[in-house]
Amino acid sequence: MAHSTTKNHSRTEKGITGLETAIVLIAFVMVASVFAYVVLSAGLFSSQKAKEAVHAGLSETRSSVTLKGSVLAQMVNGTATEIYFCVSAIPGADPVDFTNDGEGNRYVVISYSDSRQFDPDIPWSVTRLTCMNDDWLLDEGELFQITVHLDKSTRDIAPGPYDRFVLELKPPAGASLGIERSIPSRVDQLVNLN
Repeated sequence: MAHSTTKNHSRTEKGITGLETAIVLIAFVMVASVFAYVVLSAGLFSSQKAKEAVHAGLSETRSSVTLKGSVLAQMVNGTATEIYFCVSAIPGADPVDFTNDGEGNRYVVISYSDSRQFDPDIPWSVTRLTCMNDDWLLDEGELFQITVHLDKSTRDIAPGPYDRFVLELKPPAGASLGIERSIPSRVDQLVNLN
């Protein structure tokens, strides 16, 4: 009878060992699944953030306006007093607000520079040539003419023959539009700078 008790005792130990192994195995699987969930969640979160960063970068580097047609200069006594050019929105871009009430309330800034001077905010005005509505937002399919005023007596901006200058149109969002031109040696009252 003692012999049969020994056999039962060893069977019981084998059963307990198998149960302990199953519990340890289940614990490993649970820990691994929690770890995998954390890793996957972190990966999905970081890839979403990377996607947002790429889209933000593209919207900042892509200009929302483009130059259309010629750049003209109004010349008085051999110096440019006004520069005229037309802009349109690029397809798929957000509208650009060209509101300009003449009292400094505007969203687009135009700067001027040449070899002698730099003005970060030069006066300008806008004329709607083609528009689909009554606002001053430049939408896709619209064309606005910009007039940059260089004849202010308080500024020393008077490019003449052989002078090279740069105008930079800076919308509130997106890349700026740079316009670099030279005044030719012979000038008429209205000069094409292309």
